[in-house]
Amino acid sequence: MKKLKHIFDSNKAWAQSIIENDPDFFSNLAKQQTPEYLWIGCSDSRVPANQIMNLPPGEVFVHRNIANVVVHTDMNLLSVMQYAVEVLKVKHIIVCGHYGCGGVKAAMDPDEHGLIDNWLRHIRDVGRFNALKLQDMDEDTMIDRMCELNVVEQVSNVCNTTIVQHAWKRGAELCVHGWIYNIENGILKDLDACVDSLQQLDDLNREKWGMLSTLNK
Repeated sequence: MKKLKHIFDSNKAWAQSIIENDPDFFSNLAKQQTPEYLWIGCSDSRVPANQIMNLPPGEVFVHRNIANVVVHTDMNLLSVMQYAVEVLKVKHIIVCGHYGCGGVKAAMDPDEHGLIDNWLRHIRDVGRFNALKLQDMDEDTMIDRMCELNVVEQVSNVCNTTIVQHAWKRGAELCVHGWIYNIENGILKDLDACVDSLQQLDDLNREKWGMLSTLNK
């Protein structure tokens, strides 16, 4: 059975190079983790949180899934979020999608994909909620816009969790951000979906339900 020896060799070389530059790096890293950021991102292998933000290990607490979706029944995600907010005391939750997301593309595809269709249905709902914004677009433009709209929807979902709402009620310093990453040039874009209080969340919810009411008329 192959044991991926080249990976272990590469790991040793990496660790040695770190120690040569900073002999105390790993001993300091092992003492504690005090990240200020929780990253909720896509599982896509081309979107690694620390490298994108140019931050060292220990600075970013990370949860990733297909198409960076926040589902209120996902106990894995909720457990990560609760630990990040209540134990690590992160100050920022970042929902980061990326253009050309395969999960978003699959969600917009009418063909069946098997088990994952149950997960993609959350993204299809985003498309349904934003049908008016997506009309009259060519496919590539629509997919990119859907990637953005999906991030904004997941920001709303994060803010509507009891975890974040209780933190705000306690007076915690906590801000939820919506970003998107361009794999083609390595640049992050702020989608101006930033919420840091219950009042801002109320405004966001009113705007969201107002759009849904218009859509359903």
